[in-house]
Amino acid sequence: MAQILVIDDDKAICRMIETALTRDGHRVQIKNSAAELEIQALKKIDLILLDIMMPQLDGIRFCKENRQVIDCPILFLTAKTMEGDVVEGFLAGGDDYIKKPFGIAELRARVTAHLRRESRDKHQRLIIDQCVFDLSERTLAIKGELTGLTKSEYEICELLARNKGQVFSLESILEKVFGYHSESDVSSIRVHIKNIRSKIGALIDCPIVTVWGVGYKWK
Repeated sequence: MAQILVIDDDKAICRMIETALTRDGHRVQIKNSAAELEIQALKKIDLILLDIMMPQLDGIRFCKENRQVIDCPILFLTAKTMEGDVVEGFLAGGDDYIKKPFGIAELRARVTAHLRRESRDKHQRLIIDQCVFDLSERTLAIKGELTGLTKSEYEICELLARNKGQVFSLESILEKVFGYHSESDVSSIRVHIKNIRSKIGALIDCPIVTVWGVGYKWK
């Protein structure tokens, strides 16, 4: 069972999709405008079906503006299937597109395929607000821009981000990141944190905060 969001201003299409996917056991939410969505709520969604041609905020623009905080497949619903339109959708962050009018069997098959693939690949990314950790490549991107963290800086960030809100002492960071037998000392952690804040701070307000007398946490 997946949590699926359908964003389309055509209410008849929304009802058809909701009926079909609900029968497959999914929970389906319907929105007739992308402009009315609360972005933070999208973190609980497993797949989005997004119409391209909508008033106020079209699907391409919505995807471009919010892809960095949406960690699920986005399938465009579109009557525009010229090559340039399809490429634009993929460049905006879409994973696939379904041409209107479409059959229920095709819709169900594509949704099932993407949910199956997502269940395999989900663990490869960690997204917290505007920060996207690629766990396989061991990189951190913010607003689509790589931060250029060193290996040690990345590992400190991943440790804190995975345990958001938990405070780590300098000693515990040193132990968890560098191991018991590291020749580094806690002063090196302070230097790494300073460098991390400089790199991340060039893009956003750095989420790593000092808890005085204790250590650091990802807020």
